[in-house]
Amino acid sequence: MKVKSAEEIGAALAPVAQAVGVEIYEIVFKQGKNPSLTVFLDTDREGGIDLDTCERFHNAADPVLDELDPTYGLPYTLNVSSPGIDRPFKKDSDYLRHIGKKVEIKLYAPLKGEKLFEAVLKEYNPQAGNVTLERGGETFKLNLSQIVKMSEAIEFD
Repeated sequence: MKVKSAEEIGAALAPVAQAVGVEIYEIVFKQGKNPSLTVFLDTDREGGIDLDTCERFHNAADPVLDELDPTYGLPYTLNVSSPGIDRPFKKDSDYLRHIGKKVEIKLYAPLKGEKLFEAVLKEYNPQAGNVTLERGGETFKLNLSQIVKMSEAIEFD
């Protein structure tokens, strides 16, 4: 199935996101027996993305997507969701808003025998393509190319 690019869909939906007061985190199109377009929303607002926000965005996005026709006339299901608390960092803003906080890191290759660990994100340098982390009193740098996934560490009380 031929579909328009996530960038083109995102550009068409950006005014909708702005009107609803959210940002588009990611757009994913899944093909197969039941094709679906999922738009993941994010916000800095306290409480994050709730069901009412998803519904408002969905209702406002429908006519825009009808006009854009991302699947060239073929049927699909539109889903609108939050990326979840364990979402991977994808944008500069994801890294920057977590500086000074505990993060979970999954590596391609072990570092000191570990591929999965938690540390405090001390610095993010997009130009150099690395992050500075602190763990157990030790500060070290990792290249982003070494990291499979970085996300906020979830702590249970």
